[in-house]
Amino acid sequence: MITLKEGSKAPAFKGKDQDGKTVSLADYKGKKLVLYFYPEDDTPTCTVQACNLRDNYGILKNNGFEVLGISPDEVKKHKKFEDKYDLPFTLLADPNHVIIDKYGVWGEKQMYGRKYMGLHRTTFLIDEKGIIRKIFLKPKSKQHSEEIVEAWGNV
Repeated sequence: MITLKEGSKAPAFKGKDQDGKTVSLADYKGKKLVLYFYPEDDTPTCTVQACNLRDNYGILKNNGFEVLGISPDEVKKHKKFEDKYDLPFTLLADPNHVIIDKYGVWGEKQMYGRKYMGLHRTTFLIDEKGIIRKIFLKPKSKQHSEEIVEAWGNV
């Protein structure tokens, strides 16, 4: 589970985005980053969260934020998700859990009494120097952008 703490350095990473381009944490140096991990493209809660970030993207940008989503899905699935919902931000594919494991967001989950391994929906707010300023362990998918802007004012 998550061992990273607020105030610690964000682990470096790189991966392929929905267009097959390599993206790394270093690309966001000097910028505030919303790094959000979500379980799967085109599922109900993940779609609500992505659409909330899309619908409020202007507000996030006006507050100086870049947005980067990561899930275990493949590049092609990310592209379909981006196209279907007109998402204006980058999605990284991490099917081998390299980044997911660095951030400690993979672990045991439970639904309807059944235990299984999966990705824990988690968001990290990373400052311009690469320091984690806030961790949302249970983001509110329908109000995620609002909670991001509000939380940043309090860090």
